Amino acid sequence: MSDTLELLKDLISRESVTPKDAGCQDVLAARLTKLGFNEERLDFEDTQNIWLRRGDAKPLLTFLGHTDVVPTGPVDAWVSPPFEPTIIGDKLYGRGAADMKGGIACFITAVERFIAKHPDHQGSIAVMMTSDEEGVATNGVVKVVEVLERRNEKIDWCLVGEPSSDKKIGDVIRVGRRGSLCAKLTIAGIQGHVAYPELADNPIHSFAPALKDLTEEVWDHGNAFFPPTSLQVSNINAGTGAENIIPGSVNVQFNLRFCTELDEDAIKQRTRAILDKYDFNYELQWRLSGNPFLTGPGVLIDAAHAAIKTVTGFETLDDTGGGTSDGRFVAPTGAQVIELGPLNESIHKINEHIGVEDLEILSDIYEQILVNLLVQAKYSSLSLAPNLKRL
Repeated sequence: MSDTLELLKDLISRESVTPKDAGCQDVLAARLTKLGFNEERLDFEDTQNIWLRRGDAKPLLTFLGHTDVVPTGPVDAWVSPPFEPTIIGDKLYGRGAADMKGGIACFITAVERFIAKHPDHQGSIAVMMTSDEEGVATNGVVKVVEVLERRNEKIDWCLVGEPSSDKKIGDVIRVGRRGSLCAKLTIAGIQGHVAYPELADNPIHSFAPALKDLTEEVWDHGNAFFPPTSLQVSNINAGTGAENIIPGSVNVQFNLRFCTELDEDAIKQRTRAILDKYDFNYELQWRLSGNPFLTGPGVLIDAAHAAIKTVTGFETLDDTGGGTSDGRFVAPTGAQVIELGPLNESIHKINEHIGVEDLEILSDIYEQILVNLLVQAKYSSLSLAPNLKRL
């Protein structure tokens, strides 16, 4: 059994359903402190965070990840118990195998091999882990970055091990992400009997035209790096459960994944303008999950492209698709941020898995990126736009 596979099986066996860490960070700290990494715990409320750094020289390459996982769903639907890592054929099954304990295991073993070969490497290496990425993400990386910023400890390059690959390891890297803005909308009505609608005010009926406008709004047309902004309704709740009662209110939750053509204030203003066209009372609450970011041409992207080419023999694709990641909290500090990790086909699903051979390929890519950045340090900027796909 390879070191990477053994480590990943250990991590999967720990039931770290968000915001629990279940000892995963202790495992990582035990391995890295032996290599000269300084360990710093930066826990906030129920979230465990760890900052491990080797060296204090510039530039600083940071691997960013999360040890928490999403709930398993129906355990009986899995081919094997979700927290008992099991190899079936050429795949390792278990919750967190791809998202994102697989990426963590690959980076740790890559660092171990790299330091054994290059103990006097240039710059510094850091590992930042949190246990709340899959949750509300309020006490994790965002808080750790605030601590680093207060003491002017700047990350130059940030490699997020999120599952970015599509068909094969390394075929896609994320060089940016859309922003995410969440809304909770409550429309007030008057409850009553369905047989006497004149004595009531049905908020569902009142809101229906506005809902149509919101979902048909063309927020923007995207740009060369991002698809158009999208609004999706995730929840609508109203009524008592009885079939003969007009509800007194309706609660709606929706989310906008927005590109760099818009900002938070513009979205809020346009949303209110749509709602204010109609005659109903409402309350609207917003939560910004993250602003969009884009890493432009630079050393980190160059080094990642070159490493993937060296290990796999093929060219990779730069992309900005997918959801959000903790990279959104690091990018505003000025760091170059990319995401490169396992295949994303099974993440958050029943029977989440990762290819056993993929682990070794990904770990080798990470090691080569370390070599490119902290030993050779020779990669110049390349044009980003021709490599980007429109979604």
